Amino acid sequence: MEWGGDFTLTAHTGKPARASDFNGKVVVMFFGYTHCPDICAPTLAKLNQVVKRLGDEAKNVQVLFITVDPEHDTVPQLAGFIPPFNPSFIGLTGSDKEIAAVAAEYKVAYGQNPQAKPGQILVDHSTGILVKDRKGKLRLLVKNDVTVDDLEHDVRVLLKEKN
Repeated sequence: MEWGGDFTLTAHTGKPARASDFNGKVVVMFFGYTHCPDICAPTLAKLNQVVKRLGDEAKNVQVLFITVDPEHDTVPQLAGFIPPFNPSFIGLTGSDKEIAAVAAEYKVAYGQNPQAKPGQILVDHSTGILVKDRKGKLRLLVKNDVTVDDLEHDVRVLLKEKN
């Protein structure tokens, strides 16, 4: 069964973005949230290292950060959070219903952490990195603790495939 299909969410630029807009590129997707205390920022920093190592080939890769906390991760919040990691990265948000549908389509689990203290934003979420080939087919699910070397290798393999 195929999974990981097309979707439309709102980019941190305020414009709609469809997954299929990036067909022809290797798409690296990570679901997380901007207030994440320990996983998301280091993962985005790692993805930046991978993209930088690709040199000229980086133009054929698109990193998408999809929020699992649309209540707090508004367009302005994502616009302040995503570009410092890499200006080519795109942060995506939407309504609760839209995010839930995309997360379900990609088999990503998330939910409010019941042990969050009052005023604390704490969302438990899947931490895998999903990678689509140039045809838009989901090809890899790798742990977020993957090394930069290994992820770079995997992305390069997908970049070499014919469109």
